[in-house]
Amino acid sequence: MNSPQQSLEDLQHIKKMMERSSRFISLSGLSGIAAGICALAGAWFASQKINCWVKGDCQLSHLIDSGGRQLMNELFWIATLTFVAAFTLAFLFTFLRSKKTGTPMWGTTTVRLLWNTALPLMAGAIFLFRMLQLGQYDLIAPGCLIFYGLALINGSKYTLGEIRYLGYGILLLGIVNLWFVGYGLHFWAMGFGVLHIIYGIVMWNKYERK
Repeated sequence: MNSPQQSLEDLQHIKKMMERSSRFISLSGLSGIAAGICALAGAWFASQKINCWVKGDCQLSHLIDSGGRQLMNELFWIATLTFVAAFTLAFLFTFLRSKKTGTPMWGTTTVRLLWNTALPLMAGAIFLFRMLQLGQYDLIAPGCLIFYGLALINGSKYTLGEIRYLGYGILLLGIVNLWFVGYGLHFWAMGFGVLHIIYGIVMWNKYERK
């Protein structure tokens, strides 16, 4: 007969197999750290552009003539490059962790995770695009935080549970930002930057550190 220790090991093995089949567990803490660093860098570049515009030392007359369109284009490209860099690094570190743990990156669970995170993000993108059309620029930053936080919470049931707490933190920041709209870039840096780095460090120490 199996010893109690052997039975316990068998149960733990079964539990791990079930977890692998129902959750995407290849997310790397380094992905969160890299994404947070990219977000802080993007926020810094954006702040330099905005401060330059406010102080009037970066072709202010041209910005006035174009209705500020040049500044908006520059901020758009900063945000785009920041997202691409963060996504690329997050994918790279997740891929490396997947290879290390022997867990496939693509499967039914991955599709469910992507769908559940993409749905709030797509709804948010449409909402924020309409706000841009209406010139409601002050609410773009809190809107991004709120919809991103909801996306993390919605997708957390298909991956590591700690993602849910990151989503709660970012959602809360977005809601508070609604009453401090003049500090959108600060909340953006705190949510997408600092919270991601803290999350990444915690996850790395918990699951990857040896």
